[in-house]
Amino acid sequence: MNDYPVNTTSSIDFLSSGFLMGNVGAPFVIGLAVGYFAKKMLRLALFLGGAAIVLLFVTEYYGITEMTDEKLQSAAHAATGIAQQSGGFLMERLSHITSKGVSAVGGFFVGLKIG
Repeated sequence: MNDYPVNTTSSIDFLSSGFLMGNVGAPFVIGLAVGYFAKKMLRLALFLGGAAIVLLFVTEYYGITEMTDEKLQSAAHAATGIAQQSGGFLMERLSHITSKGVSAVGGFFVGLKIG
């Protein structure tokens, strides 16, 4: 018979600091940082997009450019699709950090909230 210790689920201490930091703490902080960054970049993108639209309105007013509402709505729809794809990519990637992915995704949502 083997004298090697068997590593079973019952022998793992779920409340130890090593287990919590590796499986809950660090992934949560990673998700928090990614969520905070994502919200700040989204705000910056919305600011720059709004500035571009106002600039287009001004150039249209002075007769430099011509823009229809359909073109503007089409561009906004395309930008929304890209934002949804990038958000989905981030959530998918964060869910692979831990076995359950709950900690990193939870940190992502907290980062979005405080960002």
